[in-house]
Amino acid sequence: MPPVVTSARAQNHEGVVRKALKRWLDAEYGAPPETIVIEELGLRHGLARVDLAVVNGCLHGFEIKSESDRLTRLPTQARIFSEVLDHVTLVAAERHIANALRMIPGWWGLLSASCSDKGVAFSEVRETRTNPAPDHVALAKLLWRHEALSFLNAVGHGEGFASKPRAAVYARLATVTTRKELTARIRECFLSRSDWRSGVRRRPCDG
Repeated sequence: MPPVVTSARAQNHEGVVRKALKRWLDAEYGAPPETIVIEELGLRHGLARVDLAVVNGCLHGFEIKSESDRLTRLPTQARIFSEVLDHVTLVAAERHIANALRMIPGWWGLLSASCSDKGVAFSEVRETRTNPAPDHVALAKLLWRHEALSFLNAVGHGEGFASKPRAAVYARLATVTTRKELTARIRECFLSRSDWRSGVRRRPCDG
């Protein structure tokens, strides 16, 4: 990712960085149905939420740590994000870079975010690589139970699962689908949902 400057004026806080990053992602990755960009995507049934997620042929999460943020939650976020996402990029203020590099997995990408009167400038510190050990069941939990059961029926493995707890549905789905198939179904479900948490379209709750 080359250096990018967005916005006319900026203050060094998370909301401004998020808006600038969201504008860049919308422009870079295109429009639905091929790609959607989701804010506050819940992972592992709400155990953690990634600030922005790009959903297309894979799942790429972007987590923001602005000048005013702390890194106290980052180790937990790193563990949960690494279970679900194919790629992760940490977007951090300059003062966090050195500490963040010691806290995040080596395959995570890292962007430096600098705010000034000219806007928000992003520069790549480290390019993201593919997650070497994702958890397929954790990915399946991005689907609501009825969505997961419907998919299980569609691939011919849903018999006897209608009355089983959602954990059993997710576990079965993870064994009979590929990650590519599951990610494609997740994108379809995200696009079709009209009852996101808080009533905002494409603002997800995976519980």
